[in-house]
Amino acid sequence: MSSKESCRNELRTAIRQLSDRCLYSASKWAAELLVGIEQDPAKFTPANTRFHRGSSSIRRRFRTNDVTSTPTTGVSYVSTPVMEEDEIVDGDFYLLAKSYFDCREYKRAAHVLRDQMGKKSVFLRCYALYLAGEKRKEEEMIELEGPLGKTDAVNRELVSIERELSTLHKSGAIDPFGLYLYGIVLKEKGSENLARWVLVESVNSYPWNWDAWSKLQSLCTTIDILNSISLNNHWMKDFFLANAYQELRMHNESLAKYEYLQGTFSFSNYIQAQIAKAQYSLREFETVEAIFEELLRNDPYRVEDMDMYSNVLYAKECFSALSYLAHRVFLTDKYRPESCCIIGNYYSLKGQHEKSVLYFKRALKLDKNYLSAWTLMGHEFVEMKNTPAAVDAYRRAIDINPCDYRAWYGLGQAYEMMGMRFYALHYFRKSVFLQPNDSRLWIAMAQCYEQDQLHMLEEAIKCYRRAVSCNDREAIALHQLAKLHKELGRSEEAAFYYKRDLERMEAEEREGPNMVEALLFLATHYKDQKRFEEAEVYCTRLLDYTGPEKETAKSLLRGMRITQSSFPSMDVEHFPP
Repeated sequence: MSSKESCRNELRTAIRQLSDRCLYSASKWAAELLVGIEQDPAKFTPANTRFHRGSSSIRRRFRTNDVTSTPTTGVSYVSTPVMEEDEIVDGDFYLLAKSYFDCREYKRAAHVLRDQMGKKSVFLRCYALYLAGEKRKEEEMIELEGPLGKTDAVNRELVSIERELSTLHKSGAIDPFGLYLYGIVLKEKGSENLARWVLVESVNSYPWNWDAWSKLQSLCTTIDILNSISLNNHWMKDFFLANAYQELRMHNESLAKYEYLQGTFSFSNYIQAQIAKAQYSLREFETVEAIFEELLRNDPYRVEDMDMYSNVLYAKECFSALSYLAHRVFLTDKYRPESCCIIGNYYSLKGQHEKSVLYFKRALKLDKNYLSAWTLMGHEFVEMKNTPAAVDAYRRAIDINPCDYRAWYGLGQAYEMMGMRFYALHYFRKSVFLQPNDSRLWIAMAQCYEQDQLHMLEEAIKCYRRAVSCNDREAIALHQLAKLHKELGRSEEAAFYYKRDLERMEAEEREGPNMVEALLFLATHYKDQKRFEEAEVYCTRLLDYTGPEKETAKSLLRGMRITQSSFPSMDVEHFPP
């Protein structure tokens, strides 16, 4: 049997097992992955292959390595387990409980299974109790919410669930799904080390539950923790590592993993969306835009990850494309947090910040922990000069994810607006620690160092140098380095950076005051160094301008003619008035 056929069979079995245990999001993920496997042309005609049209262009345009077989690490050493059918006696009770569960009557489902001891029944009973507790917690948060929706509401079912699952775990009478739920409960109670160990046990026993992998990934907050866990060699491990690398900001490693997995899952929309996410973090906006356009052609009603696409369109100021996307998701499902964020971005780009905030708040009513909405709402409050509200929004984002560099950066901007430079500097330092390869963060910190309140120019120079090494696309750092060295009286260093900045402006065909400033400094510097031929080149270029710089250039040329009368070619009368 081929490796692709083996993956198909494993996923088909997993989909049935996950659906049978009401883990619908994991079942959906597995089903989308199943149809993403390239179909065998000997068995499937192009007409019967769902993603035939357009998908090949994704592979051709965005894959760097032409991988045509399952990666060696993707070979499964674990066969799909056939879960014990232990519901012979209480099978009817299980079916009734599952029906109640599907109708969101969680307490009722748990009550039906109160005396059932089969592994499926135990899991569904505990899972129903857990969701009942979560439902009640959300209701309390709405009823008793404090500032920014903060409450002390907790899931009151956690203690009893932990007690039961702990006893089953010690006796060895727990299945991988029970371990998954046990890991969730331990994580919410703050026992992260034990939760990590239990979730590893769950995914090693049953590797097709993506929800378990996702919970495990949230507990791997550093590369050292990630490397310390012992996982069985299975192709699901590759998906886990790719996702973990992305969350740990190892974007190139994540990208390589996903491109590697495309050898088997060639038509997977999920993989394409994750590649777009990695490229977005690397600020490759053109590539990201092309991938999302292809995704929408293949899956026109897709809402997942489309908020990231709207961020790209916002950054590129694509009004018509963002308007079309907002209209599209509004018609598809307007009550999704992603849809609200896309519409919020649309109004923000139009400059209607009050409406934008309204939609971000709507997204947060749908999901209080939707990180993007808190961060984007903070940006809008900054635009509206409502810095206290911006600070509150950014702090809520950090409460949800302390590794969100955008929120730390936003806090820095907000405190800088309030004139509190030392606070701003603290938050900028946090942001560059989390995202050290983003030139914009280094530039923001450098500008903070430059302010009169701090005036730490040497530190600012170090930050600008880091920005240059991080591919400063806005071309700010080189010019600022030149100005700072000039201010400190370091003419040679200033000339070096002015020259580099000038070369970049010429390569990008940019004009403006920065070019005039660079030409004037270089002309004066080389004249003072008695390097008259080089000074003449810059002076000659200044003669093409019509402002006071033209007269300055003429004056410099006259001075050089007097100093070096042996250069008859340097007769300013030969230059146009």
